[in-house]
Amino acid sequence: MDKTRYPEGSTALLFIDPYNDFLAEEGKMWPQVAEVARSVDLHANLTRVRTVVREAGVPIFILPHHRAKPTDFEGWAHPTSVQLAAHAYQLFAVDSWGGEWYPGFGPEPGDIVVKEHWGGSSFANTDLDVQLRQHGITHVILIGMIANTCIETTGRYASELGYHVTLVRDATATFSSEAMHASHEINGPTYAHAILTTAELVQKLVE
Repeated sequence: MDKTRYPEGSTALLFIDPYNDFLAEEGKMWPQVAEVARSVDLHANLTRVRTVVREAGVPIFILPHHRAKPTDFEGWAHPTSVQLAAHAYQLFAVDSWGGEWYPGFGPEPGDIVVKEHWGGSSFANTDLDVQLRQHGITHVILIGMIANTCIETTGRYASELGYHVTLVRDATATFSSEAMHASHEINGPTYAHAILTTAELVQKLVE
């Protein structure tokens, strides 16, 4: 049995990329994630986690991906294939509906919106680490999109920086069941301190 406890005043929820392009049925990436998202009841679990952490007084940090612009990556020496694909789709484009927060999942008063990340890690070239440390955070709970890219990369980085990392296996999704399996059964245990379901997390937060 997992014995993780979440210290009051030192725990934060990190909600990654809650954009329409990922989470809305009309979003550009929804067709790719829909099967896995529906299989884990993603939207209901994201809602449940957010509600319970608010009730528990746990702060919420929103970790947004860079909102695409037509001139992104001009002159870049080494953009990744993922960055180039996102650019081609103009995912989360600036001033577009797809780049807006999915209804009900955007920041509320008291939430902290971290600077946009360009790659997989919400720590790289952002203010996330300093924001967490200034708020006295030692334990981070990761939810959002996508399990095997931004969630995993951010979680690994957090672990390397000394944070206690929790993954919530049914409050995320990705392109395939194989990628979800790898995220939580193969890769996750190499860096995460706890890998829980939404129900398991909720039980710990209300104890």
